[in-house]
Amino acid sequence: MKKTLILILSLFFTFVFNNLYAEIINKVEVTGNDRVGKETIIVYGDIKVGKDYGPVEINNITKNLFETNFFENIEIELNNGLLSINVKEYPVIHTIILEGEKTKKIKKAILERLSLQEKSSFIKSQLAEDVETVKRIYNSMGYNFASVESKIQKFDENRLNLVFVIVTGNKTKISKINFIGNKKIKEKTLRDIIVSEEDKFWKVLSKNTNFNLGNIELDKRLLKSHYRSSGYYDVNIVSSNAEIRQERSQGLTEITYNIEAGQRYKIKSISLNVSPALDKKKFIPLRKEFSKHIGKYYSPFKVKKLLSSLDSLISLNELQFVEHSVNEILGEENIDIKINIFEGERLLVERIDIKGNTVTDEAIIRAELLLDEGDPFNNLKLDKSIASIKARQIFSEVTKQVYPGSSSNLKKILITVKEQPTGEIAAGAGLGTDGGSFSFTVKENNWLGSGVSVSTFAEVTKTSVKGSLEVNNPNYNFSGNELYYNLSATQNDLPDSGYENSVYKIGAGTKYEQYNNIFIAPSVSLAHDDLVVLNTASSNLKKQAGTFTDLSFDYAVSYDVRDRKYQPTDGYITSFRQALPIYADAPFLLNEVTYSKYHPVNNNIITAAKFFTRTINGIGDEDVRLSKRINLPSRRLRGFEAGKIGPKDGIDYVGGNYASAINLETRLPNLFPESTKTDIGFFLDAGNVWNVDYSDSVDDSNKIRSSVGAQLGWISPLGPMSFVLAKDITKAETDVTQTFNFRLGTTF
Repeated sequence: MKKTLILILSLFFTFVFNNLYAEIINKVEVTGNDRVGKETIIVYGDIKVGKDYGPVEINNITKNLFETNFFENIEIELNNGLLSINVKEYPVIHTIILEGEKTKKIKKAILERLSLQEKSSFIKSQLAEDVETVKRIYNSMGYNFASVESKIQKFDENRLNLVFVIVTGNKTKISKINFIGNKKIKEKTLRDIIVSEEDKFWKVLSKNTNFNLGNIELDKRLLKSHYRSSGYYDVNIVSSNAEIRQERSQGLTEITYNIEAGQRYKIKSISLNVSPALDKKKFIPLRKEFSKHIGKYYSPFKVKKLLSSLDSLISLNELQFVEHSVNEILGEENIDIKINIFEGERLLVERIDIKGNTVTDEAIIRAELLLDEGDPFNNLKLDKSIASIKARQIFSEVTKQVYPGSSSNLKKILITVKEQPTGEIAAGAGLGTDGGSFSFTVKENNWLGSGVSVSTFAEVTKTSVKGSLEVNNPNYNFSGNELYYNLSATQNDLPDSGYENSVYKIGAGTKYEQYNNIFIAPSVSLAHDDLVVLNTASSNLKKQAGTFTDLSFDYAVSYDVRDRKYQPTDGYITSFRQALPIYADAPFLLNEVTYSKYHPVNNNIITAAKFFTRTINGIGDEDVRLSKRINLPSRRLRGFEAGKIGPKDGIDYVGGNYASAINLETRLPNLFPESTKTDIGFFLDAGNVWNVDYSDSVDDSNKIRSSVGAQLGWISPLGPMSFVLAKDITKAETDVTQTFNFRLGTTF
């Protein structure tokens, strides 16, 4: 009661005091202004001539004018109807000079991130923050000892030049990455997950060998995500770096990730707690979906799928203002998931503001939002929108803030993004017993801020040269559908086989999720095929010589319920693909079916069963062109040389009209000690390539080929190496076997 009385008296005296000293403004006088006009000051100050102004209103004028960042000091006095305003303007920044930096791209990146900008006010309190911003930018590039100092060059008309003196020093490279603690996952797998890389001589183009605190934090998030998706709910990851030392004219440091994986949990139960205000019968269909996950290892992606199914059900039943939350209750080895469904507040979205996108078009960000202005406010949809923006991988940070709107039932949303470099350059080299190869890739994931990905690729082997250009828009016209265009060229030169073959192809396609986990991917392509034969070629090959053109329609339907895309341990993916001719000199029909099923026997054994079949047949009396005929990919039938099984025309392996393969695989991620940086798996492959439609004299080679073997991966000092040791079980007489195969490759 006493506090209430004090509050009432305080409000009363404030009201009386303000009105006692209130006075009507009849005239406004401004002094000290040079750059900012009197009328501009009146507008920004929200000053109304003829209106009563007391101390509170005068204070508001002062506050409004300071918020413009035009004035260093403001003095206001109201006397006998005359409002006198005396201001001192901030100096204006004429030019910002980055002394010591010559690269235009880096200069542009720095200038875009500064709080102080050219032709704006110089506010000294922001200068220290900008110096730190410049240092952080250089730290992200590996210059951890960069020195940045500021200087001011003053000249007439209250203007100045702002100079940042930059001394970058030497880059700090990562000499070694260590993983210690109770990891429970092989180090080789962990190295594949993180973005940071050890500095090696062949990685001269990689930025990820630079010591970068931003990358370290990203590594920790990626590691935590992988562990939790494998059931390690309470994993803890800590990073530290050893003292930076000088060597080879640069700084070197070691990074250590201390990982405590903790207990691996399985899902014991999934239950719904539905508010009495809602109809529980509407949520009964979810029980079937829940039963699929009980007894499986916990993963936040599984929980996300459950909530996605719930959202679809809510949308289907047009339930407004319905929200949900999740309680995860840990036992000793199991986890109980409880989903609460309830009516939320009846709030609406008044406005959505987006900040920080200096390069990316705002429409690209808004297209990922599941909420729009005027929609019911929903925290879950907002969180999913933020996750969708992050998934574009064109921003290093995406944050959200929710503010009260102009009335109690309205909300304002501020989404702040931080741009990041989106270009990639990579090269790879491979060496195997079936030949060597070199590849080069340049990719930009956010072309001109439009969210479009543009990539080029080139590969050279002993007998072929390949090149391609692909443009991919993951959200074409803000429809949620992926749209892509591609252009490719392949040149095969096989003098021993007596022919040269050039294939040029251009295509366009789209991909979208038609239903939950069901994806549709239609496309069209135009191909030009030129086959030149030599005198040494077989008579059958000579019949196929010439130039051919075909325009085809291709579509694929896939169903993907794997626990994750990278190194899945559970679930399956199946797809069907078909190519149909629209116009073709030699029309054909292609069909393909694939299926891959993954199952964890326990923590140490992951099994997989895979099936692949592809058929191609000429339409009418046409034979299938040599460039269209089918061979099994080497990963589908190990123990045999690629392209050296199936029908053989003279000395030429010409592929077949049909191909199929079955692969049974077992991966043992924890068989070898962690220090060996090695993992191993075993396989049983069976496959066949058969049928020749263009000749009755060539053997169809219809025989099951099979092999058994082991595949070993090792992170060597020279880079990742893979070894395949295989023994054929059954084969045709003309097949070329390959007992041992190795490949050395990396990105740099």
